[in-house]
This record gives sequence, structure tokens and C-alpha cells, in this order.
Amino acid sequence: MFDSNPNSAISKTTSYKVVLPFYIYAGISFLVASLFLFAHSEVFINHYYQPKILAITHIMALGWATMLILGASHQLVPVFIEGRLYSDKLAYLSFLFLAVGVPFLVYGFYTFDMNIPAKLGGIFVVFAVLTFLINLAVSIIKSNRDNIHAMFVITATFWLFYTVLLGLILVYNFNTDLLPDHSLHFLSLHAHSGILGWFLLLIVGVASRLIPMFLISKYTNDRLLWWIYSLINVALILYQCIFIFFDNGLSLFIHVIMILIAISLFVFYCIRAFQNRMRNKLDEQMKISLISVAMMLFLILLFIIIISMICFSEVKPSLVLTYGFLIFFGWLSSLMLGMTFKTLPFIVWNKVYHHRAAFGNTPSPKKLFEHTIFKIMCIIYLIGFSIFAIGIILASPYLLKIGAFLIIITSILYNINVFKIILHKASST
Repeated sequence: MFDSNPNSAISKTTSYKVVLPFYIYAGISFLVASLFLFAHSEVFINHYYQPKILAITHIMALGWATMLILGASHQLVPVFIEGRLYSDKLAYLSFLFLAVGVPFLVYGFYTFDMNIPAKLGGIFVVFAVLTFLINLAVSIIKSNRDNIHAMFVITATFWLFYTVLLGLILVYNFNTDLLPDHSLHFLSLHAHSGILGWFLLLIVGVASRLIPMFLISKYTNDRLLWWIYSLINVALILYQCIFIFFDNGLSLFIHVIMILIAISLFVFYCIRAFQNRMRNKLDEQMKISLISVAMMLFLILLFIIIISMICFSEVKPSLVLTYGFLIFFGWLSSLMLGMTFKTLPFIVWNKVYHHRAAFGNTPSPKKLFEHTIFKIMCIIYLIGFSIFAIGIILASPYLLKIGAFLIIITSILYNINVFKIILHKASST
């Protein structure tokens, strides 16, 4: 759709005025997070529960990944349900709430001030997700379409709302005893509700639609997707129950095995789509995105190791830090880098060329950005990301600085290409 026949989906897509601010904010957040990573790389040698790490994590989770996903979702969900977005005003509100909430929340974590800044930021983030959830739910209900991909997205958004609401409660719990234990105790529950319930569920739902589309593959298997959907959600609910009522590390293996099966089935789905593709050559955007698919299995295995160490010995902080870094700067970032340059060019092409599309004298969306810059960005990203991860494991401040510096270069190149697309003007010919 986005690169083979852009004009075919114009009627179903949301206005670029709604979507572009999300992409711009996300790109700037990625740059800010990489600068923070460089300035405070030394904290990754110590314990994982530190103000600077909390700040960087939430920039990546909310300002970078979630902001970009919300923007893309406003564009993609109408295509999934073959209907229009219910309200542009709610979309603007969700952006505004999140754009204001993230800096307040990050400042609160950075200074470890869990009073007005963090509380205010958390409230804004909750309202951002709530407005997005309402907009999405009403759009799907009005469309009267039974679509497995839309179900993934709406359910993932419910988990996101639960995650940010729990996060807000944890912020208040620092100064007021709202929960039976301290906030650090519930940090894993908060984090994995977001990682598995929001990011994993949504990514599987969207990628299972887009990967066959971009590969021009006829493969589809809704029954398999329903199994994946059920496994992830049952595992998440089971995880909540075990964490709250049993607090038994060994019991957590049950939900981890279910997630592992779900991810394995999704990888199988992607392989089948790849085998049935009509397009033989993969572009760079697809290659970097597919790296994130393979990384899912590695992250689950690493999580199993961490749980095993919790049950039978003392877990090493460096292992937890590596796990978190791989999630936000590895799995999610590699996917965001690929997704941006598969979706944003189409959005801007629609803005600039849709009136001229019938005459056939328009460039394809993929020509709206510099592919050389994109390739260099991907290479530098993979090198920098790997060096920083090794630096965490070896507790090497030099490797951490080198890796963080290369991630800064990645974010700069990313923003150069993003703004090149956004500022693209139609040629006079």
C-alpha cells in the first residue's frame, strides 16, 4: 500500500496535520534520549534503579516509541478497519497531553522529585492515552469491521492505559501509602505490562498486517493470529495474578513459556509471509525492522535467565540493565527506525502529490528520503548499539561513551532524513 500504490488508500488515511507532529516529537525525543545516554553513560555501570536511568527509559518508552506508534496508529488503524478516524480533535489532544506530560515526568525522574512535576506529568500521560483509547474504540465500533489487527491495537491500548495508570499510582505511592509495598516492588509489574501488553501486542498486530503488505505476500492466517493474541493476553493476566497473589518466581515461568510460544508463532508467521512473497528484494527499512523480530526471541531467553537467577541466586544488575537497554534501544528502536521510513514517506507523499497522482508524474514515496543516509544510519546504529551493550556487560566506561556517541550520530541522521521528508516540496515539472 505505502510504496506500491499510494493513491489506493488516500480515502482511508488520516490528515497529515494530525500525524506529522507525532513523528517530529518522536525524532526529537530520540535525539534527547541519546544525548542523555552519552552524558550519563556511567550510571549503566551501577544499579538499574537510578533517577537518570528512569528518565532515559521514559523518554525512550513514551517520547520516542509510544509517540511514534500513536502517530502511525492514527494513520494505519483507519486502513485496517476500512473507515475513517473518529475525531481529529481527540488525536490533537492525545498529542498535546503526551507532549506536555513527558517533559514533566522525565524532569521528575531526573531530579527524583516525585511531587508536582512527576505527578503532573503522569496525569497528562494518562489523559493522552485515554483520549487515544476513546478515539480508537469509537472508530472501530463505527466501522462495523471484524478485524484481528484492529483487535490487537485496541487491546494493546487498554494495556497501555493500565500501565500508565499503574505508573501514576506508583508515583503517588512514593509519598503516600496507596499500595501495600514500596513502588520499587511493583516496578517489574509496571514495566512488563507496558513491554508485553502495549509494545509486544501492538507490534505483533500491526506487523502481521504490514510485513505481508510490504513483501507483497498473499499469506494470511487469522486463526494463527488469534492464537498469538490469546496466548499473550492470557500470559499477561496470569502474570498479574502470580505477581500480586503468589509472588512466586518459579510460577512466572508459566507465563514466560506462553509468551515464548506466542513469539515463536509470530516468527513462524513472518517466515511464511516471507516464503510467499512476490517481492524478492528486501529494502533496507524491512531489513532493520526484521532484525527486531529476531531480537524478540533473544529477549525472552534473556528474561528466562534473569528469572532463573532471581529464583536460585542473586541477579546481576548488569544483566537487568542489558535487558532494559536491548528492549528500548534495540528491539523497539530498530523497529521504529524501519517503520518511520515505511510510513512517513507515504504520509508526506499523500500531502504533496495526491492532487497530481492521476497524471502519473509523481515520484514514489521511497524517493522522498536519502537512502544513503539511511544505510549509514543503520550501520552506525547497529555498531553503537552493540558497543554500548557490551560496555554494560563489561562495565567499561569507554565502550559506553563510544556506543552512546554513535547512537547520537544515529539520532542526528534519523532526524535529518525525517525533516527531509517532512519539508519535501513538489517539483514544478
